[in-house]
Amino acid sequence: MSEAPEVSRGPVVTPVRVVIGLCLFAPFVAMLWVGSYAKVEPAVAGIPFFYWYQMLWVLLSTALTMTAYKLWQRDQRSRGAGGSRDGGAAK
Repeated sequence: MSEAPEVSRGPVVTPVRVVIGLCLFAPFVAMLWVGSYAKVEPAVAGIPFFYWYQMLWVLLSTALTMTAYKLWQRDQRSRGAGGSRDGGAAK
């Protein structure tokens, strides 16, 4: 019962994966750095900055997550694991 050696699929850290990480990490940094948005001005349509900034990040987070997912799919297809449901994870 010998196991077949794993096929090397290239480096684990690639520029695409760095971009994916940044897309997923940016919303956390933006929301955890409260001092950057804990203010009232500038107000938009009477809504204080504190609130509209957070709502803007809801939309930005959605777009960034979607971008990261599409990049991940493309990365997995280019590595030859497009048919795998587990995203190419080691077993």
